[in-house]
Amino acid sequence: MTRITKDYLKEWAIAAGIRAIKTVAQTAAAMLPVGATIQEVGWMTVLSTALLAGVLSFLTSVAGIPEAADGQDLGRIISSE
Repeated sequence: MTRITKDYLKEWAIAAGIRAIKTVAQTAAAMLPVGATIQEVGWMTVLSTALLAGVLSFLTSVAGIPEAADGQDLGRIISSE
């Protein structure tokens, strides 16, 4: 069983953070309407939706992060201790 150490938690947080940042960028891009001018975009809606997606991505990472070594399933490790 993997123990939660500072190094393990740091690697997990970095991988989860990268995944969340990618999700924020993808969500923001998807929220921009095609053909809209910069003045027509509802920036507060785009920003709030993208940030919410990032938070949800980070929380979902507790179930496992394929980008991290060994998938780093933080939720499984915490529940087994």
